[in-house]
Amino acid sequence: MSKILRFEMQVPDPEKVIEFYSNAFGWKFSKFPGPQDYWFIQTGESDEKGIDGGLMKSPDGAARTVNSIEVPSIDDYLAAISANGGTIVVPKMAMPGMGYLAYFTDPSGMILGVSQADPNAR
Repeated sequence: MSKILRFEMQVPDPEKVIEFYSNAFGWKFSKFPGPQDYWFIQTGESDEKGIDGGLMKSPDGAARTVNSIEVPSIDDYLAAISANGGTIVVPKMAMPGMGYLAYFTDPSGMILGVSQADPNAR
């Protein structure tokens, strides 16, 4: 069984959202190294229950939250998603040094992500 690994907020104005959640909830944001505008979100201490997340500028200007599911083999799960009525909307892409990520919609149209950890991803 695969669990939700993290949430990802896609927003039109990341800096405004960072300020809001930092001040309102005490969340900590750290910029992902590299050219993309992506921030890791720490929502609590590592020994506390809950999940952390990520923040990025929305590709289409819409604000949304996307949950990402951790899987052992992204290729196998993308095949299972397609075989069971899901649609791959962003194909597998490498997050260098971290792993792989893809986005899909389920049969109802809800968007989610799948990710596979792999420190050798390039």
